[in-house]
Amino acid sequence: MRLAVSTLGMPGEGLDRAIEIAAGGGCQGLELRLHPETGVHAGLDAAERRSVRERVERAGLEISALAGYVGVCEPGPDEPVVAALLADLRLAADVGAPGVRVFPRGDDPAVGARRLQAVSGTAGALGCRVLVETHDDMATGAAVAALLAETGCPGTTGALWDLLHPWRNGEPPADSLAAFGPHLAYVQLKDAVSARDTTPVPLWTGSVPLDEAGGLLRGAGYGGWVSLEWERTWYPQVAPVEEILPGAADWVRRFTA
Repeated sequence: MRLAVSTLGMPGEGLDRAIEIAAGGGCQGLELRLHPETGVHAGLDAAERRSVRERVERAGLEISALAGYVGVCEPGPDEPVVAALLADLRLAADVGAPGVRVFPRGDDPAVGARRLQAVSGTAGALGCRVLVETHDDMATGAAVAALLAETGCPGTTGALWDLLHPWRNGEPPADSLAAFGPHLAYVQLKDAVSARDTTPVPLWTGSVPLDEAGGLLRGAGYGGWVSLEWERTWYPQVAPVEEILPGAADWVRRFTA
């Protein structure tokens, strides 16, 4: 497994500082949250995109994924969703990211499948995948796997397993992993106080079954990205991400096959 860290844990920090934190924390990758306040978003021009890629590569890092906010199952017309997703995919290709995270934001797999199919040709040509996170209306592995199965585009889609959300919705890690099957493409690592109180806490001090999930991933031979998603943007009272990264690095070492 390869360790990355999300810029969600670095509110107010620019890209250069994020790169410094990732490199100093023993990461191989950096997950870039797409938002105007982070300086990385689909509105960047060609020179700005080139600069993002070069600065990350100069530090010996890779961009593990772009963390976008498109809701692929969100109710409403398809066109705005498809257009936004295509814009994020083109940005990913320009900065050298292999995938774009999306949320469900709805519970109808037919809607999401139709939209994912609509962008599949472009995603394939760009060499990028759409990573559907276990989140909101499809918080379990079973729900995301059903969406991806209906989509039928395994080369351009994948499941992003956020270790918190399926568990807090009653799905044990073993069931999540079994549901994902070959769809699993990315993992977000975090711990929280409890299933009801999702305040972030340092790894192994909360309630998320991290050792169980890690052992399952090791047993399955998972060798992809594991990104520490320390949600300091939403919980500004928690410690800086630099204090949490050593635990994430330890987790990856412990469970890498």
